[in-house]
Amino acid sequence: MYNFSYFKEKDKQTILHFIEAHPFAFLTGSSLSGKQVATQIPILLEERNGDLFLQGHIMRNTDHHKSFMENPNALLVFTGPSAYVSASWYTNPQTGSTWNYMSVHISGEMNFMTSEKLIQFMRKFTLKFEKGNTQSLTIYDNLPNSYSSKMMPAIVGFEIKAEKMENVFKLSQNRDEKSYLNIISKLEEQGGDSGLIAEEMKKRKSELFPPGVEWDGAKFDS
Repeated sequence: MYNFSYFKEKDKQTILHFIEAHPFAFLTGSSLSGKQVATQIPILLEERNGDLFLQGHIMRNTDHHKSFMENPNALLVFTGPSAYVSASWYTNPQTGSTWNYMSVHISGEMNFMTSEKLIQFMRKFTLKFEKGNTQSLTIYDNLPNSYSSKMMPAIVGFEIKAEKMENVFKLSQNRDEKSYLNIISKLEEQGGDSGLIAEEMKKRKSELFPPGVEWDGAKFDS
């Protein structure tokens, strides 16, 4: 992971909000032989007694299921919008261009759920993403038994207790104020993901450049 202190988000609640806002994660691992496996799945986040737990489900008897049965060590990667940042937008353009992005990595051991726990999870899962609409025909308890009895044996639920959590919120924090504001302006012009990155940069402007405090670029030289 890109490991510079000025690109790290230090507020835990901001990180958890980011995960909640971008729940479709990359789940990666490997078999004991070293074969890499990966899949993309939606994740539910829970805090219990100060610990963070991540829950999801994958297809049974697939390469990733078999690999995690052998080797439970797992990594979840949550990503948000990203954007190209041209060095031509800096006050000193004679340097490399870059990419702004936000990413959270969580690692831990995968534990598979019992059939009963899987049913409880699917109730929470469908209700959450249906935004609490108990009348929706697609939430677990409203599905016909003929469908549930066929599909449930084909999936396996899991829970991962977060053992390590890292993040990169790379948002041009190492640039002077003039460059920073120009980057925001250029990204806003592009819209889409670039516009979303610009909004994230705006949120951090007052903390990076407090009124009356001279910007110190020396701390970013390393």
